[in-house]
Amino acid sequence: MTTPWPEPTGVPERMRAVVFERFGPPEVLQQTHLDTPRPGRGEVLVQVGAVSVGRLLDVAARAGRHPYASFRFPHVLGAEHAGTVAAIGEDVDGLRIGDRVAVFPAVSCGACEYCRDAKQEVCPQLSLIGTHRPGAYAEYCAVPARNVHPVPDGLTPAEVAALAMAGPVAANQLAQAGLRRGDWVLVQGAASALGSTTAALARHLGAQVIATSRSADKRAALTASGIDVVLDATAGEFADQVHAVTGGRGVDIAIDNLGDPLVWEATMDSLARGGAVVCSGAFLGGRVQLDLLRLYSCSYRLIGVRTGNPASIEALWTQVEQGFRAVLDRTFPIARAADAHRYLEDDTNTGRVALTLSREDWTPGK
Repeated sequence: MTTPWPEPTGVPERMRAVVFERFGPPEVLQQTHLDTPRPGRGEVLVQVGAVSVGRLLDVAARAGRHPYASFRFPHVLGAEHAGTVAAIGEDVDGLRIGDRVAVFPAVSCGACEYCRDAKQEVCPQLSLIGTHRPGAYAEYCAVPARNVHPVPDGLTPAEVAALAMAGPVAANQLAQAGLRRGDWVLVQGAASALGSTTAALARHLGAQVIATSRSADKRAALTASGIDVVLDATAGEFADQVHAVTGGRGVDIAIDNLGDPLVWEATMDSLARGGAVVCSGAFLGGRVQLDLLRLYSCSYRLIGVRTGNPASIEALWTQVEQGFRAVLDRTFPIARAADAHRYLEDDTNTGRVALTLSREDWTPGK
């Protein structure tokens, strides 16, 4: 059954939420009741329809392995989400109660030189919904109005939540790398939430995509999704395979969010002259060797992309209107949030995992 969009009928004083009061295994996630937040100046209250489950922002955070988060318990997780505007604070224009929206969870200060230059992803005061402030594992979430974007008709809350942050990040990665139709794009770890979104968006924009995974099952799933070429980046002949399929040239753009030294070498060996490597994560390491002689001799570009920005958010939803969709692996009802965390820890997903929050989804055992 497709989870419907919430229909605001008045905001209650108390709401249901899933919280954790200490770090630990998935079982620390417990359902409770909290005071419903009220939107402040420049904010809206979103009645949550679905929220993505992130490997770092949710699973690692719950286990106490998030590298830069500090929580006040009990804490409500949930960064990128979708829902319906249920209440509007002061000084908010352009939104109405009942609007269906995606929530981009990276909150910038809006006043520093980077924000004024439309480079909000560089803001030194950047914070995250669900990490530095209460998140969307709850019936309602108060968020800055500038962080919500109305969404096209015909999408489910889970489909929108799957794109709410990963989509703009992918769009920013490809834009900063200078993607052109026909370019060869390598996406390392393409079965991950962000990797699958980036690979699918690059293909939607007319690129030729090489996707990688260490898992044979995930490579089969990527092939079934229509990706042009699917390989194992840890195979000894990987760079030779890349050059063979690209006519000896190599890839124009490589997306490497893994930070694994072995995969990094494979990435650099696969680049065409003048190619760009984009990094938005270091999930498997973080320290790699860099051959500066090869860097400048081949005019390579290394680009760090922290998150999305208003331009990439707008670009993403424009592509959604033209048919782009995220790779959504599966959904769980919010009552089974712990099961969703276990599923991600088992590392069998290809694409996004989301929680749905309809009235029935709060019932244990659903």
